[in-house]
Amino acid sequence: MCSPDVPRPYRRDESPEAGPTSDGGKRRPGFGPAPAPLPVPVYDNHTHFDFGDSPVTLKDALDSAGAVGIAGAVQVGCDLESSRFTVQAVDLDPRVLGAVAIHPNDAPELAGEGALEAALAEIEALAAHPRIRAIGETGLDYFRTGPDGVASQKYSFRRHIDIAKRQGLALQIHDRDAHSDVVDVLREEGAPSCVVFHCFSGDAELARICNDNGWYMSFSGTLTFKNAGNLREALAVADPALVMVETDAPFLTPHPHRGRPNASYMLPYTVQSMAQLTGRPLDGLGELLRANTESVYGSWDA
Repeated sequence: MCSPDVPRPYRRDESPEAGPTSDGGKRRPGFGPAPAPLPVPVYDNHTHFDFGDSPVTLKDALDSAGAVGIAGAVQVGCDLESSRFTVQAVDLDPRVLGAVAIHPNDAPELAGEGALEAALAEIEALAAHPRIRAIGETGLDYFRTGPDGVASQKYSFRRHIDIAKRQGLALQIHDRDAHSDVVDVLREEGAPSCVVFHCFSGDAELARICNDNGWYMSFSGTLTFKNAGNLREALAVADPALVMVETDAPFLTPHPHRGRPNASYMLPYTVQSMAQLTGRPLDGLGELLRANTESVYGSWDA
């Protein structure tokens, strides 16, 4: 299912001008080969074009993705710098829509500095751009933030929910080791009309909760990992009308290229896995994923 080579824009520049890598000079394996193109174009509904150590331009990244059937992407901000980049990106290329937010792991530090309110105010201002279609990624993350940061994370999450509701935007949720509390906060605050669990990490029980509430579940390359039985069980019970797909690039590269950098052009690997797991034909699944994504974010042409 793979072409024999990496898309040209993703050939790593090994010249001295390329500069150091983000991991202190230890180069990870290069980008993986391009998958076979999808028969029906879909969208990468969560990616970070501004992350990673590749010199790839936004246009080249989208061109490589387009060559394998990725019609467009949602560029996601998770701090002020990346959210500002997101607003620039949606103006640079019509294949990009955006989401802006303060990541839950950053909320406690900003709160401790007395800077959280100002950051949230800027996020709200950035969200007024017509091609910003979601508030995210926001939510709760108990993996890296200890008990002392929970209150600040919940406060920030509630504020993001309020911004999404007042601006009529979707909400992209980051949920790590916090399923129960995320659900509780959504119920207490009243969820926006469109809620997306980005990089869905729950099990069949959480999938049923999402089904009951009309919350979308976005599956990433983690679905293809050998130890991800919980995700495959969740996909099996998820309402097909609530299923989407993403890369979370440059993270979470799907099998068989786990460990390499991820990119939007790698999305077909996950779509192919979803088709095999659900028994849906690849073209039918593509039509479903495209329709679901447009129901959340609207048209890329608008």
